[in-house]
Amino acid sequence: MSNIVGIDLGTTFTSLAMLNAIGKPEIVPNADGDRLTPSAIYFDDDNPGVIRVGVEALNSRHINPARSVRWVKRHMGDPDYRVPIDGKDWTATELSALVLKKVRQDCAAQVGEIRDAVISVPAHFDEIRRKATMDAGTAVGFNVVGIVNEPVAAALCYATSREVSGRVLVYDLGGGTFDVTLMDVKGLEMEILCSQGDHALGGIDFDKKVLEILQAMYKDKLGTDLIGSEEDRAKYEDEAEDIKKTLSRRPAVKTMLYGPAGSMRVELARSMFEEAITPLVTRADMLVEVVLDEAGVQPSEVDTVLLVGGSSRIPLVRTHLEKIFGFPPECSINVDECVAMGAALHAGITLLRQNPDAVDAGVRAGIQDINLTDVCNHSYGTICAPIDRETGRRIVQNRIILKKNTPLPCAATQTFYTVSEGQKRVEVMITQGEDTDPAYVNRIATQRFELPPDRAAERPIQVTYSYDLNQRMHCKFEDVESGRVLEVDLALNEDGTPAADDAARKAAALEPFKVE
Repeated sequence: MSNIVGIDLGTTFTSLAMLNAIGKPEIVPNADGDRLTPSAIYFDDDNPGVIRVGVEALNSRHINPARSVRWVKRHMGDPDYRVPIDGKDWTATELSALVLKKVRQDCAAQVGEIRDAVISVPAHFDEIRRKATMDAGTAVGFNVVGIVNEPVAAALCYATSREVSGRVLVYDLGGGTFDVTLMDVKGLEMEILCSQGDHALGGIDFDKKVLEILQAMYKDKLGTDLIGSEEDRAKYEDEAEDIKKTLSRRPAVKTMLYGPAGSMRVELARSMFEEAITPLVTRADMLVEVVLDEAGVQPSEVDTVLLVGGSSRIPLVRTHLEKIFGFPPECSINVDECVAMGAALHAGITLLRQNPDAVDAGVRAGIQDINLTDVCNHSYGTICAPIDRETGRRIVQNRIILKKNTPLPCAATQTFYTVSEGQKRVEVMITQGEDTDPAYVNRIATQRFELPPDRAAERPIQVTYSYDLNQRMHCKFEDVESGRVLEVDLALNEDGTPAADDAARKAAALEPFKVE
């Protein structure tokens, strides 16, 4: 039987955990012996067929930033994001696949064949981003048995390694994204209540604030800009990240700045850093409040706050959370590793449900008592044009069919009606979002549903949306009178168009490139 793994494909770091012989997750180090692999990519200019991933790629940014790529996760699902290198336009999915290829081959060299995997995603990722993440895994040979929301994975890790019970809030502040999830936990029984998130809030943004302070200090004293090239920017971005981490441990940091007007010695106090990042931490506070409001829960009703993600180490984050809830947050396990370990547990649970014979008896015994109830992280609906009762005119609106925070698996059906006599087709639009105004929701798929000819208006179309335990949705549109059916699985390309099953083609496209 192949090894069962979970992968935290992070903005700044990627890690892989495997279930051991008794169903406990363990981090598998990379070829350098490190438990975390930087999600950094460098296209070797001396050997165009070779791509460096990890620490070497991170360090190479200072030499040739034009051939270096970081923070790809923020661009997952963005159809306009392309990185042109050596005549090829790399998508976010392809770049993420290179990172996954590196961790897979490094870890397989130590533990043997790795195939079955669950990859974690931020809870707020939409269907396009989720599909892009799965595509990245399948392109490098993983059998991606499912995906798991990062806060859910972290909670699985906490609940199986520590005593956690009651109403639990998971605060996940990583390198590039932020999620907050509320759940009820009783032993190994976990029920997700609701989630919120921001795909543009994370450690990168705190680093930028440090860099802004350094630039202001240099210009105030020497009258010129600190950064004069992309090489300088790469260097000081890394410097800013180191300063941020140090300020989580110490009240001040001293460093040297080397710019075009000469060098200068600076001291950056934690208080300066905290003043700069307060608006960012307040954004996270607001999402915490939204989650509590959605669930109808007061801060006093929350029993535990679990910290996840490297940026949750920032003292100001912990201070804000203690002020909101009246007690300090819990950080008894490694906040950088718990998502990967929870994803491995989720992979085992998923395989046990889908194909019990594929799970070794020892692993089965270790995970069979875990019971997780997840929810829809978004509302899903369709665009329709009902008649307004007051004006008698049709109005275009988004009608929600599957509501956010509905426990999984779930399904819901609504009936709609054709608009005109002799209508030949319906433009079926699948939406994601909470608003009734079509302008404020995402249209994640559009397809044409052909209808029988020569019919009267107001003929019923029955629409059923279902959402499975692996966070994937299926849509069924049925013309009630004729029995015609249009079925749509939300397998989407990064531009939102329906995707063909082209995993083999994507894998073949990456095959010529050697990842080291």
